[in-house]
Amino acid sequence: MNSANDHRQYAPATQRNREPILEILLQVLPPTGTILEVASGTGEHAVFFAPHLIPRKWLPSDPNPISRDSIIAWAAHFSSNNLYPPIDLDVRAPIWSVEKEAFAHRELNNSPIAAIVSINMIHISPWSASVGLIAGANRILSPGGILYLYGPYKKGGKHTAPSNAAFDESLRAQNPEWGIRDLDEVVAAADTQHLTLLETYQMPANNLSVVFQRV
Repeated sequence: MNSANDHRQYAPATQRNREPILEILLQVLPPTGTILEVASGTGEHAVFFAPHLIPRKWLPSDPNPISRDSIIAWAAHFSSNNLYPPIDLDVRAPIWSVEKEAFAHRELNNSPIAAIVSINMIHISPWSASVGLIAGANRILSPGGILYLYGPYKKGGKHTAPSNAAFDESLRAQNPEWGIRDLDEVVAAADTQHLTLLETYQMPANNLSVVFQRV
């Protein structure tokens, strides 16, 4: 149980998936630059990935102030000199703060965003968030930049496992706009924004790592 002064939140899945995700990130991320994490949640991924990805820099973000407080708290326990403080970012915004030249100069020390990572977001948010994420990646990433997505997906309109079908049902019961997305639809949306599918990787618990590249 957290003390009143400890704002850390906990996501049990993080402990299970962080090593397999890191293995893929080490393969697909550009060797330098800033990695923008969208919907960082508790911050457990951020504090784990950052020291393993030096000399890259890691920029966490989340629209939820409770999550940002959790990220700050985790960073206080596991600091890394390449981990930035979290920023407030709603992917549905037409212009993100990181797109502004002043932000890049002041906050990122002219280390451009070379990749965007989003873990377990697009199924726990409206489809408009997926569209916003993909559009933002098109605007921000230079040619060759990477968009990495992790989570469960349908293929050809069908779930890949009974557990995913049950999970999808529970998500839609919480919010009709949530739900596991069809991989073909995500790829099609990315294609309209100059993002081409590079590779998909089968991950534990019937999840996928989906890697796009800005062309």
